[in-house]
Amino acid sequence: MSERRKFTREFKLEAVRQLVEGEKSMRQLAQDLGIRRSLLQGWQRQYLADPGNAFPGNGQQSGDDAELAELRRQVRRLTAERDILKKAIAIFSQERK
Repeated sequence: MSERRKFTREFKLEAVRQLVEGEKSMRQLAQDLGIRRSLLQGWQRQYLADPGNAFPGNGQQSGDDAELAELRRQVRRLTAERDILKKAIAIFSQERK
């Protein structure tokens, strides 16, 4: 199975710039870059929705994404702590009998 291609933020921004400025059509640009039109359309939508934060990549997340990731880490940690405490209670309960 082939490895998934990764594109840099700069590559995506340049591709979208060419679309927005009308240098090339969506079809021609996708063909020139060797990518699917749907991928290029997705990049364009992402850029137009939030130009300043489009294509964060390299571990950079928007504020909401970073907060969500942190909350998920906390849930995993707290769930693990709870499970450990449940096992400890079960062990101590057996010793008293």
